[in-house]
Amino acid sequence: MTFLDRRSVLQGAAAGVAGLIAAPAIGQAKFPSRPVTLICPWGAGGGTDAVVRIVASLMEKSLGQPFSVVNRTGGSGVVGHSAIATAAPDGYTLGIITSEIAMMHHQGLTQLTYASYTPLALMNDDPPGIQVKSDSPYKDVKQLADAIKAAPVGKFKASGTGQGGIWHLALVGWMQAMGLAPNHVAWVPSNGAAPAMQDLAAGGLDLVTCSVPEARAMIDAGRAKSLAIMAAARNPQFKDVPTLKEAMGLEVPLGSWRGIGGPKNLPPEVARILSAELKAIYDSQEYRDFMNARGLTMKYADADAFGSFMGESDKAMGAFMKAGGLAKG
Repeated sequence: MTFLDRRSVLQGAAAGVAGLIAAPAIGQAKFPSRPVTLICPWGAGGGTDAVVRIVASLMEKSLGQPFSVVNRTGGSGVVGHSAIATAAPDGYTLGIITSEIAMMHHQGLTQLTYASYTPLALMNDDPPGIQVKSDSPYKDVKQLADAIKAAPVGKFKASGTGQGGIWHLALVGWMQAMGLAPNHVAWVPSNGAAPAMQDLAAGGLDLVTCSVPEARAMIDAGRAKSLAIMAAARNPQFKDVPTLKEAMGLEVPLGSWRGIGGPKNLPPEVARILSAELKAIYDSQEYRDFMNARGLTMKYADADAFGSFMGESDKAMGAFMKAGGLAKG
């Protein structure tokens, strides 16, 4: 064999080895390479559903794969949050994590906590509102409050979310601020604000505590009205709705936050891609227009800050629930 022949053989072998080394890298498709599911723990038509659907739509547009929303309701939010936490940690099943994750384990409903997830981004935070039927005899929140005070325990019925959820805590906070027992108004659990507002319009409830944006469909349809919001300032999209402090001199510092996350131990590169995409969505004009049109309050935190935010919320909600008699242990 000549020198040239030997060199050709060696070059061929080297090329083959290089091909073997490069083959896995070539075979690794960029994330996402197939459809992604986003789980919503609450019913269709509510604020949580609205936020996750605009996020899914914009992610689908920019990442080039279908992002489908699946509503997994039940158990006061436990069913959907469990489905997110127990999904395969590959990035193809994500979900919208809500403030209820800071409450459910305090009630003994689940062992899940904020630490059961890979946080990706906080996207929204809304204050509670107080809604009644459009033909309700109460013209303002003060009249409603006076009627509640004069009524026996349990006569008035309210809803807005599951037992011990954020909107239930809003009601408890309002009762306590008025010097009433936490259960003075009976709570009727629901799978979210949308079904609660439907029940209100049908006459099955006396009031609903949920964000005003979640009540907007029924308000715009002339079937409900909002009497007050539990916030430091009025919502510019609902400027005629006074704050509880304006109307009654009371403050209830609670809100419903929503963020995107996945099961624990998502691959770091997948989490990085998703977090960067969520920041781009939050900064986009499309997201801003969507949120402003519905009166939903924008609030952002990156992955690390969202994790810290959830931890702080967990401590605050635990203390609040214990004071309201909703915590176990």
